[in-house]
Amino acid sequence: DIIRTIRDPEKPNTLEELEVVTENCVEVQEIGEEEYLVIIRFTPTVPHCSLATLIGLCLRIKLQRCLPFRHKLEIYISEGTHSTEEDINKQINDKERVAAAMENPNLREIVEQCITEPD
Repeated sequence: DIIRTIRDPEKPNTLEELEVVTENCVEVQEIGEEEYLVIIRFTPTVPHCSLATLIGLCLRIKLQRCLPFRHKLEIYISEGTHSTEEDINKQINDKERVAAAMENPNLREIVEQCITEPD
């Protein structure tokens, strides 16, 4: 429910409407006492999607802010659905790179626009 309303950076649709994320792409495992591993596998609309890293960043930021329990997040592009999935997976799961990206005011503004709940 948390990620279904994230909007695509280029289109007026949500990631759910574009089938970038579905209920089947979310996996939650208990890894400790009241601590969970949340795995998201998203599918870009095209294999060369230039915004796949940004979509992964939006997923990570929204979940970090909204999950009400202790968690570890792993976000991946669905296997075989993007031409540079390995590089993008490394980027969106690297804390330093995510922090650096969110220090960029332009990038931060785009992320905020994508993850802000519609009124």
